[in-house]
Amino acid sequence: MRVLYFAWLRERIGVPVEDIETSAETIEDLVLELSNRTPRYKAAFSDLSAVRCALDQNLVSFDTPLGDAREVAFFPPMTGG
Repeated sequence: MRVLYFAWLRERIGVPVEDIETSAETIEDLVLELSNRTPRYKAAFSDLSAVRCALDQNLVSFDTPLGDAREVAFFPPMTGG
């Protein structure tokens, strides 16, 4: 699965994209798995109220099943302007 990080998440984690293998069933499970990797991931995901996610380019909630998804993206909330 391809995981993309945008804005300050990318800066905290240190990579814009990575291909991973996971046994996670939901995005929330994936976040927990990633958070346990290193302190950088833990810091990036420490406040999920400041993080949004997309599954195969569709905005979803953290309890969404990963299913056959090929891509998960994490990014801060968007604002208009």
